Amino acid sequence: MNLKRLSQAWSVKWRNANATLLRLFLRLVPAESHRVFALTLVAGAACGVAAVFFHLSIIGVEKRLIDRAMSASGRSWMWWTIITPTVGGLLSGALLQYIVPGARGSGIPQVKVAYAIKDGRVPFREAAGKFLVGVLQIGSGSSLGREGPTVHICAGVASTLGRSAALSRESLKRLLPVGAAAGIAAAFNAPIAAITFTIEEVVGDLDQAVLAWIVVAAAIAAGIERAILGEHPVFTISKHYGLERFSSLIFYALMGLAAAIVSLLFTESLLGLRRWFQTMTLIPAWIRPGAGGLVTGALAVTAIHWLGVNGVTGGGYGTLSLALSGGLAFRALLILCAFKLIATVFCYGSGGAGGIFAPALFIGGTLGGVFGYIDHSLFHHAGNELGSFALVGMGAVFAGIIRAPITSVLIIFEMTGSYELILPLMISNMTSFALARRFRPVPIYEALLLQDDIHLPHRGGVSHALEQLTIGNAMTQTPVTIPASFTVAEALDQADKHDFSTYPVTDAGAFVGFVTKARLRRTAAAEHGGARSVSSITERVPTVQPEHSLVRAVVRMEKSGSRQLAVVDQRERNKLIGLLTMSDIVRAQAHAALKTGDPDKTTAPGFIEGTEALEEEH
Repeated sequence: MNLKRLSQAWSVKWRNANATLLRLFLRLVPAESHRVFALTLVAGAACGVAAVFFHLSIIGVEKRLIDRAMSASGRSWMWWTIITPTVGGLLSGALLQYIVPGARGSGIPQVKVAYAIKDGRVPFREAAGKFLVGVLQIGSGSSLGREGPTVHICAGVASTLGRSAALSRESLKRLLPVGAAAGIAAAFNAPIAAITFTIEEVVGDLDQAVLAWIVVAAAIAAGIERAILGEHPVFTISKHYGLERFSSLIFYALMGLAAAIVSLLFTESLLGLRRWFQTMTLIPAWIRPGAGGLVTGALAVTAIHWLGVNGVTGGGYGTLSLALSGGLAFRALLILCAFKLIATVFCYGSGGAGGIFAPALFIGGTLGGVFGYIDHSLFHHAGNELGSFALVGMGAVFAGIIRAPITSVLIIFEMTGSYELILPLMISNMTSFALARRFRPVPIYEALLLQDDIHLPHRGGVSHALEQLTIGNAMTQTPVTIPASFTVAEALDQADKHDFSTYPVTDAGAFVGFVTKARLRRTAAAEHGGARSVSSITERVPTVQPEHSLVRAVVRMEKSGSRQLAVVDQRERNKLIGLLTMSDIVRAQAHAALKTGDPDKTTAPGFIEGTEALEEEH
């Protein structure tokens, strides 16, 4: 009881402090466009610091856990190397199951959902949980990367700043890619690739309004990362790499083909194993990440004992640097490529928290090194070509798995500081990307969301289901409303009891309009603003009727720019009888798909549906 009272007391103090700071911020920066720019600067700096702290925390935990385990005396190192990632996976599984379930996975899919459906809302609890679990699981040796979690953490930082400043829904949504870009820029020390990745993966198209903010935030975050960790690429390249012989282009093209095959093998294995773990009932969910740690530890012991080199645990950047310098033998490259693929598939598929960026680069680098040896043996080219092939292989597998072709080229340049391999890099990357997309059109992040029954939008025509279904079949019939007679302070108290971003306002049951929680907070922060009537700040929007088709609702949403519509009965003085959200529409489509047995044909353009997405919508 005392703990609960203490939590409530701190909650009240935080709300009061936030209200005071918000009031000051609104006075200093009255225009919202200026507030967004100011928050972009703050978010870029905050995300840079958070990303560096996350990176250093992982390194610190690795030194105390997995590195110490591998350096234990005698033969005990073998057991410690197996036990450490296993226990780390078990502890992470318990945290993910009972405390922060939203922190599971890499974080990129969660950010995509937050941008597309949640108006840029990433709970701070998820971001903090991702930080803690990521440090524990990666630091204890699981074969996962830090880059995806960094994006999730930084997106959470940006979203928290935006919500604290009571930004409008549109501005909050546009602030989310700012955090994502800052996270990538700081994680990879690659601001240009961060911009292209955010446009390719998170935003989905070139939004001119948000592009400038992304550029600024990425530059600030990268600058902070370089100021703290030093101005250097992620990989130090001691040799000059370039296209020495045009005859090598044959093997660069063949490597693109092999990279596509490896990418498809990785994707299909990960999705298949993840589905198997999800449907497993014998082993509790919190224990499953321990299986990934167990497999990783066993493979790491085998690699060290057999090859004398690691690379299976963590991101594997240290071992990858050896491959880039030509310091690994042919057999070591081939075996490490296979071991890393297996370990990552088990760590991610079993339900852990960590990314696949670094493993994808490691797999690509070792695969490229294998083709470098083949090129050297057949054409008797200089051994300097080994590193060139490893560099290009990194980009090729990254393009095949992540499906961000522009980023896959730029990220290699920025991470290595080498710009002499543009032709072979383009050939291999585009070959891998095109073939992987040909045989698996759905990218890995979207496929992961589909496994969780979250359907990303497809551009194209409106499906037949939208023409047949009516709004009355899809709407929510008991929305939470705010009476028009309430003051702003009273409305804010009621809104704080729920986790929705927008509320319908009613007057004796009749629909008046919508009001957002952010608008309520901004108004309350103004002098005597809490005494104002809610009706004075209510936004009037178009309404629909239950007998209308979902097609009409989609068109009306697009024209009005609203993400929800009030369903009214015009025969009873515009009485509010329901609320229609984007999730309601796609959920109705999903039910229609189950009846027809063809779910792929019923995804509406511009909409997402998923259990997590429903929690914050209104």
